[in-house]
Amino acid sequence: MSQPVFLVGPMGAGKTTIGKQLAQQLGYPFKDSDREIEERTGADIPWIFDVEGEAGFRQREVAVLADLATQGQLVIATGGGIVMREENRECLKRSGIVFYLTASIEQLLERTAKDKRRPLLQVDDPEARVRELLAIRDPLYAEVATHVINTEKRPPRQVAQEMAALVRS
Repeated sequence: MSQPVFLVGPMGAGKTTIGKQLAQQLGYPFKDSDREIEERTGADIPWIFDVEGEAGFRQREVAVLADLATQGQLVIATGGGIVMREENRECLKRSGIVFYLTASIEQLLERTAKDKRRPLLQVDDPEARVRELLAIRDPLYAEVATHVINTEKRPPRQVAQEMAALVRS
C-alpha cells in the first residue's frame, strides 16, 4: 500500500506528536503540513497570517496538501483548518487513510494554552474560540475521516499503535 496517512483534527488533538510516533511505527517519513508551508515560504505561520491573512495561508495550504498527497507512503499531520476548503476535503478523501483525532475542549485548551504559534487562539477567550472552531469543523473532520480516534488522556505511543494496526489491516 503506497498511500499516505493523514491526521486531521483540532489544534491540540495530538496530530504532530502522534503522527511522529505513527510514522516511526510504520517506517514512513513524517511531514507536518504547517512546517512544510513555513519551509517553502521561508516565513512562519503567524507572519503569513499577518501579511496575507487567513485566505493567503489557506491557499498555500491547498498547494502543499496537493503536493504531499502525491508522495506515497508518508504520515502527514495537517493544520486544524485544512478541512475548511472543499478541494482539501476532496484531496484527503481520495488520496489516503484519514484519521480524525479528537479530544475534549478542556484537553485541547490544556495542550494549547502556552503555544503562541497558533494565530487563531491569540484572542481574549481561547475557550470560546476553540468551541466556535469545533462547531464549524467537527462535521468536516468527520466527513473526511476513515477512522475517528479519541486521544483524550492517552499516551501518544498507545494511540499510534492503535492507528498503525488500522493502517496495516
